[in-house]
Amino acid sequence: MRELSRLRIALFTYSTKPRGSVLHTLELATALHSLGHTVAIYALDKDGAGFDYPLGCSAYLIPTQPVGGGMDALIQQRIQEFVDFLSLGHCQQHTYDCYHAQDCIAANALLQLREKGQIPHFIRTVHHVEAFTSAYLQACQDRSIQAPNLCLSVSRDSQTDVQQRYGIHAPRVINGINGDRFSPIPDGTESAIKQQLGITGNPVYLTVGGIEPRKNSLALLKAFARVLSHFPQAQLVMAGGATLFDYQSYRDQFFALADDLAITPGRSLLLPGVVANAQLPGLYRTADAFVFPSLKEGWGLVVLEAIASGLPVLTSHQLPFTEFLEPHQALLIDPQDPEAIAQGMVQIVAPQTAQALVEASRSILPHYSWVTSAKMHLNHYRQLL
Repeated sequence: MRELSRLRIALFTYSTKPRGSVLHTLELATALHSLGHTVAIYALDKDGAGFDYPLGCSAYLIPTQPVGGGMDALIQQRIQEFVDFLSLGHCQQHTYDCYHAQDCIAANALLQLREKGQIPHFIRTVHHVEAFTSAYLQACQDRSIQAPNLCLSVSRDSQTDVQQRYGIHAPRVINGINGDRFSPIPDGTESAIKQQLGITGNPVYLTVGGIEPRKNSLALLKAFARVLSHFPQAQLVMAGGATLFDYQSYRDQFFALADDLAITPGRSLLLPGVVANAQLPGLYRTADAFVFPSLKEGWGLVVLEAIASGLPVLTSHQLPFTEFLEPHQALLIDPQDPEAIAQGMVQIVAPQTAQALVEASRSILPHYSWVTSAKMHLNHYRQLL
C-alpha cells in the first residue's frame, strides 16, 4: 500500500453556492491542503459561475442541465450528471486515496461508481438527516447513509440521529471557523455595504440562510413585527437563499404575511439574497445582533461566523446549538414561539446584554478550527485505508 503520510483526497459537493455543507467542503479542502495533502473538489455547477471563494486546491466543476418533472427527477438527474462526468475516463485519469461525499446526491453517485468497480470505497458526511415525504428522496437518503464504507457526522445531534435511525456509528468531525475571514475589526467595506443594501436602521438584525421552512422564516417575521413596536427604525436583513429545493409556496406565505403585517421589503425588511464572499464578513459587522431561530441544522456555521464577527447571538434552545453554546453565551429561545423570539430580539440589543454575550461567546472559538477538523478527518481516512 502507498505511504499514507500524504493523501490524495477528493471531496464532492452538490453545489458551488454558499450553503453550510458546501462551505464545510471548501474550508475542509483548504485545511487539508495546508497540511500538505493533495485535494480536489468536485461540484455540480448550476449556472457556470463556479465558486465565489478563493481555492488553493484543484476544482472540477460539473455542468448541469435544466430539469422538468419535479424534485425526484431533479435529484435523479443531478446524481446521473455526477456519474457521467466521473465515468468518462475521469476515474482512470484521476485516482485518489479517499472519495468523500458531503451530501446525499454525491454519495449516491459515488455508490454507483463503487458498484461499477471504478472507485474502491467512499465516505459520506451527514450534516443533518432530512424528513422527506417523497419515497424516492427518502430512499436516496437511506442509501447515502447505509452504503458508505465510512459515515461521519458534524455534531452529536446528527451522530445520534444516524445511530437511532440507521444503527450506524458515524464518528463526529467538528466544523470550524475561519478567523482570517470573520473578525469584529472593520476593514473599510462596511459603509459601502450599508449603502448598497440600504442598511440604515437602528437596531439592525441580521440572519443568514434565506426564506425556507427549516430556517423558521415565518416565525422570525412575526417576531420582527412585534420588535417594530419597540424600535420603529429597526431593520431585519435576511441574507442568503441559494438552495436545491423549491420553497416557492413557503416564500409566497412569507410575503403574504409581510403584507398582512405591513412590513415592506426594501425598507424595514431587507432581502439581499446570496451575498458575495468578499462582502459577507463586512455584512456581519453592519449588524447589531444575529438572530437565527432555526428549527433544524446540522451545526449552524453562520452562528460561529456571527460570534467571530463580534455579534451577540439569538438562536434556538435545542441541539445542535446547545452542543456548543451555553445560556450565558447566547440568548437561547423557543423557536416555535414568535413572542419569545421578539422578546429576545428586544433584549439582545440592550448594551449591557449584548456586551456580556459577545465577551462570553468568544471563548468557544479556539475549540473550532478547520485545521483541527482536518486532522480529525485524516485520522478517520487512515483508519479506513
